[in-house]
Amino acid sequence: MRGLAGKSVTLTDGELLRRAGANRDYLISLSSDNLLLNYRLEAGRPTENYGALPKDIHGGWEFPVCQLRGHFLGHWLSAAALEYARTGDRELLGKAMGIVDELEKCQEDNGGQWVASIPEKFFTWIAKGKNVWAPHYTVHKTFMGLLDMYRYGGYEKALAIADKFADWFVCYSDGFNREEFDDILDFETGGMLEIWCILFELTGEDKYRKLMDKYYRGRLFDKLLAGEDPLTNMHANTTIPEVLGCAKAYEVTGDEKWRQIVEAYWTCAVDKRGMWATGGQTCGEVWTPMRKMNHRLGDKNQEHCTVYNMMRLADVMLRLTGKPEYAAYIEKNLYNGIMAQTYYQGGGSHGQGDNYPTEGLVTYFLPMRPGGRKGWASRTQDFFCCHGTLVQANAILNQYIYYQDADDLFVCQYFDSITEFETKGVTVKIEQKEDTLSGSFHLSSTSPARQAISPITAQVQEHPDCKMVYFAVTTPEKVAFKLHIRIPDWVAADAELTINGKPAGIVGKQGEFAVLEREWEDGDTIGICFKKSLRTIPLLGDEEKVAFAYGPHTLAALCSEEKTLYGDVSAPDSILEHTNEREWGSWKNSFLTKGQEQTLRFRPINEIGYEPYTVYFPVKNKS
Repeated sequence: MRGLAGKSVTLTDGELLRRAGANRDYLISLSSDNLLLNYRLEAGRPTENYGALPKDIHGGWEFPVCQLRGHFLGHWLSAAALEYARTGDRELLGKAMGIVDELEKCQEDNGGQWVASIPEKFFTWIAKGKNVWAPHYTVHKTFMGLLDMYRYGGYEKALAIADKFADWFVCYSDGFNREEFDDILDFETGGMLEIWCILFELTGEDKYRKLMDKYYRGRLFDKLLAGEDPLTNMHANTTIPEVLGCAKAYEVTGDEKWRQIVEAYWTCAVDKRGMWATGGQTCGEVWTPMRKMNHRLGDKNQEHCTVYNMMRLADVMLRLTGKPEYAAYIEKNLYNGIMAQTYYQGGGSHGQGDNYPTEGLVTYFLPMRPGGRKGWASRTQDFFCCHGTLVQANAILNQYIYYQDADDLFVCQYFDSITEFETKGVTVKIEQKEDTLSGSFHLSSTSPARQAISPITAQVQEHPDCKMVYFAVTTPEKVAFKLHIRIPDWVAADAELTINGKPAGIVGKQGEFAVLEREWEDGDTIGICFKKSLRTIPLLGDEEKVAFAYGPHTLAALCSEEKTLYGDVSAPDSILEHTNEREWGSWKNSFLTKGQEQTLRFRPINEIGYEPYTVYFPVKNKS
């Protein structure tokens, strides 16, 4: 199975397009001089005005005295290349090509191999056991940015630079025996294994196969293969990129051992460990103990980088197995991770508002403690790791929606979009669109939309508690294939499917793929109704506390402390009810407690910006 991406999937969903547009604007707003500063300094190349620093010099982890300086540029190049692959944005690609050109000059001035933003001596230091902050992590970003510029941006120069850069690591790694190099690998290596796998795939050169073997982290991988738990209380985002490297190694070599490591990692990190109601699994950047998250409710839960990289790993598992639970994991983390931790947009209207800012760029963590607040970063003065995964995650919002296996198409996520794919020599287009059942496209008081009379406004008077999705088929000729439609694990009842307005005779069961097999014709339509209802998700380790969810959304209450709620936890609609359910032409997923000592408002966690909020609540039966 392969994921469809790039120009084969076009987004039409308004919220995803807003986020993708904000991401593109952020990428283009950052000056090339600032992005390149640390590379030029390391190469001894002149900066602006031969000595003066660029205006608005980047701070945080990009400041020239930070040991991780320069890591963000690699992320930036990857995001720019992926954005170009999705949209054909020539302005962004041109900016990225200019940066690669300057990196080539830095490499020349460094002697023909080194092209990093940090000194080579950092790698000498870790070999001697001297504490230095993750040099492999930093150079991995540069490598990946170059390779993505080649793979998605089509810029051959980027591959040539990466190939020369790799020669330095061939010489470096040759200087150590297995045990000595294992000590080096105990310093965060980022995705270096994945880099060597990609270069081996692209070039076929034996030096990369040797580097793959050298970067085999036996102290982690062998414990996973033995069924042990080497993850609890260990730094999470050190190991996730390493296992993504294993996944790529399996892809390029076919060696089953690599796949076994990936599967063992998922079992240890997710299946046995469990997760927050939002999909994340970390606290203070480390893996929580298995199914014991009750003692880890804090300010530093769910690091954004782990969300992004675990979604990549879920994508790997989906492609390897075809099982829908991995698409469900992606959905949960997309709504309650990526969309909850990046590009927040809020604000009031008509003179109303609050005292909080109306925008947020990225929040490093998603607090789970009662009264937690998101900590939004600045645009140029932080640049911690999650700035990098911010721009990459929002450059690929068209991924993870559609997959193809041989002639079959799999629909895994539900956002307005169009995909084109080839099956049996025929190019087929499928357009996905949600019917909001609102009967109106009147989005605001200033909306110029025509107001045709619609019977839907009277037929659906209250929140419909369902998600109605339609698919339209466009094909130049009849073609037979299977359409696999994922039925989310949050549906409240079997899904109803229709073909051309008539019952399809297929029962869509929770957590499975419903399979429609027929000879499809131009103009065919498929309809599917996903029933939604409130549900509760227990806190692992203290199941008397629960979070509330509605559809794919995890809900959070706008309150600064934990409150005891009263009602039947198995019937959450006895505790919460829809409130302010309609605004202009949109149904809102907001709720209000009922019959409680204090009234609380609940909203999807991805709609909360700066307010204090609480996710988990003890629930007791009324006496």
